[in-house]
Amino acid sequence: MTKSKAELILKKFKDKKVLVIGDIILDKYIFGKVSRISPEAPVPVVEVTEESYRLGGAANVANNIIALGGKAYISGIIGKGTTGKIVRDLLEERGIGLDYIFEDSRRTTVKTRVIAGNQQIVRFDIEDRRRLEGKSKENFLSMIKSSLNDFDAVIVSDYRKGVVSEELLRILVERKKKNGNFIAVDPKIGHFRLYKHVSIITPNIVEASHGAEVEIKDEKTLIKAGNNLLKKLMCDFVLITRGEEGMSLFEKKGSDVTVTHLPTVAKKVFDVTGAGDTVIATVTLAYVSGADMVSAAKIANVAAGIVVGKIGTATATPKEILEILKTHPYA
Repeated sequence: MTKSKAELILKKFKDKKVLVIGDIILDKYIFGKVSRISPEAPVPVVEVTEESYRLGGAANVANNIIALGGKAYISGIIGKGTTGKIVRDLLEERGIGLDYIFEDSRRTTVKTRVIAGNQQIVRFDIEDRRRLEGKSKENFLSMIKSSLNDFDAVIVSDYRKGVVSEELLRILVERKKKNGNFIAVDPKIGHFRLYKHVSIITPNIVEASHGAEVEIKDEKTLIKAGNNLLKKLMCDFVLITRGEEGMSLFEKKGSDVTVTHLPTVAKKVFDVTGAGDTVIATVTLAYVSGADMVSAAKIANVAAGIVVGKIGTATATPKEILEILKTHPYA
């Protein structure tokens, strides 16, 4: 893939409209410095210097699409309290469509990370994992079903916080079979049975091991796991993210499976938070913008390498991607 080819693909991002369905999370960051240990317990005392909120979970996937130049709409559940308002304000500020958001009596999921220097000290979560039920679920699914034709792709961002269900995936897959919709899923352990017949799943090593029921410990077991996932889920592509070792793409070609290994392009790794969100947003936008899946995965690999070099939940831009492609072997 040449840099000029990548540039043509990236330019098409602005014309693409993506619906992100899943668990909306608010990421709170508390930054500070540590100079002593508490006399009360053997723990560091963090002197707080800054606090900030960022979009997480499905909201960060949508945020990545916006950063890449695409159009993003989000569908999920937020609470009616203060944190729900913070999420809504952040979404509006980023230009993410709110037409498909539901407010509920449940708490908005909040992940709070305490960071001193470049090191995360602790994380604590506030969440409600109850599944969406009753009239709320019925209305949610009805809204999704009626809106799918308005989008170039759908991304399911599953954190097992209650939004993603068997009924939801059934609706998405039926529409895919009928109209060829591109359905991408960032999976979660325990939900792999739901993802049959989607277009692509993007598990990390741990998720792929669980989903394929193969312990990935070397290239041989990696290939076995990728093949197992393609066979079990009957999807078109499996993209396994492998951290510092890059990514591996598995794709069906007739009765055969082609495997493409992509080494990481990250120069430094400060924080892997949200890297999976960047991968699925980028690979989806690239594919529906005309890239073949290998090229789409290469662009997503570059984007992931960019965000892990930043602190906190981050995004990559087309300009940053093209800068990397000036000198990377992909070019």
